[in-house]
Amino acid sequence: MKRHVMQPPGSDMNMPRPPDNWEYTSGESMPDPLAERISACRASIRTLERRAYAGVYILSAFILISIGATLDFSFLPSFPPAIRKGMGGAPPAGFISIALAVYVFSASILSLSRMMEGSDKTGGIAHLGYLGAFFFFYHACGDLETHFWAVFAGGATVLILESYQRWYYCREEIQKEREILAGMERCLRRD
Repeated sequence: MKRHVMQPPGSDMNMPRPPDNWEYTSGESMPDPLAERISACRASIRTLERRAYAGVYILSAFILISIGATLDFSFLPSFPPAIRKGMGGAPPAGFISIALAVYVFSASILSLSRMMEGSDKTGGIAHLGYLGAFFFFYHACGDLETHFWAVFAGGATVLILESYQRWYYCREEIQKEREILAGMERCLRRD
């Protein structure tokens, strides 16, 4: 016995709106809007899975910059004397340390607050630039070897928090998308 198959919502304006539990027979294809929504859900899950681990790449880039800092950036060309003179003297190491402490504290608080509110925003690449600048300032004042571990520990803390915040957000969104996808697939299997 063949069941009566109702049209998907919005397919014909003259037909009454079908109930939410409309069914499909085994030989019929699902309506295009539902197929598109299922495809969009699966694509969204794949995108979120890729984004969940983007923080690992930024952390890896920070480790590479840190390795360069241990080599005192000897692989980079040095500034010509005229440019060095135009830049002026480097700030004292004490001022750089104060700026580093304020930066690590405020970046950690911002990351934790974004995690609590469930925000997707992160400062990954910007943090990489700031941390590279701290390495550069310590290098310019000639005190990089003394303060290397302070920058490395502070940077690792901030980037790990940022990475975890992004991973946590993506995992929550993936769970929501999977629940929606499971609900749509249950509707298709209903007999």
